[in-house]
Formats: sequence, C-alpha cells, structure tokens
Amino acid sequence: MAAKVEPFWKRKTFDQLDSAEWESLCDGCGLCCLQKLEDEEDGGVYYTRIACRLLDLETCRCRDYANRRRSVPDCIQLTPAQAGAFQWLPPTCAYRLVAEGQDLPLWHPLVCDDPQAVHRERISQAGRMLSETTVSEDDWEDYLIFRAG
Repeated sequence: MAAKVEPFWKRKTFDQLDSAEWESLCDGCGLCCLQKLEDEEDGGVYYTRIACRLLDLETCRCRDYANRRRSVPDCIQLTPAQAGAFQWLPPTCAYRLVAEGQDLPLWHPLVCDDPQAVHRERISQAGRMLSETTVSEDDWEDYLIFRAG
C-alpha cells in the first residue's frame, strides 16, 4: 500500500516552491487585478469592479502576463517574501490561504482539476467587471464590491 503524499502546498513552505508550483497556486480569479481603494481613516482596502486594462474581462487572465510590468509599472508581483502582507488579497486567494496555514477550497484548480470552477462558483468577477479604460478614476468608489481582510 502506497503512502499518501500531501499536496505540495501542504508540505512545502513558500520558499521551497519552484516557480511552476508558485504560479499554479493562482486560481485564475483575477481579483488581485481589480483596482482597489484604501480608506484613509481605517486603512481598509476595498476592491472595485474596475479591472486593470490588461485583464481579460471574461477569462480573468492577464493579456500580457510576461510583460505586464512594462505596461503597468505599479503591477504588484506576488513573491514568497511578501507572504506576511497578503491580508490585502481576497480571503479566497490561495496565496493568502496557504500563508495563513489554511487549505485550498474545493473549487481551486489544484484540488478539482478544473480551471473553470472558479468562474462557475462565482469567485471571480468574470463578465462582471469594467476596464479601467472605461471608468474615470473619480468614479471608482461607485463600483466597490468588498473589503479585504
């Protein structure tokens, strides 16, 4: 009888992950690519329905992931070293969940082997976002959807 091997996100630290494992933690929800507003009074981070201009609004994938920082210099690249600051990520994000010692949800592609599950479960905002090129930054507050944390 073969011993059951724990999945890599349970048995490895972030620093032990190779780049393919790190990237595979992304569930493809695209929520980290939504524009966020910070409340100056309480420091809360609020997500809007306004997407980065590079985000495909239907697939929730970056249209130029490899070169995104050239087009969007303030694009945040998640790294294992930042794990302590992942509280701004949505509570469903695998990077945040694993950093907090939690398991991945059943709809995560690494668990269910279905990259469309994140959309069927309506975790992503697929089809419900607007591009930042179509909404004035002054109006972003009108499109708040949730508070991180």
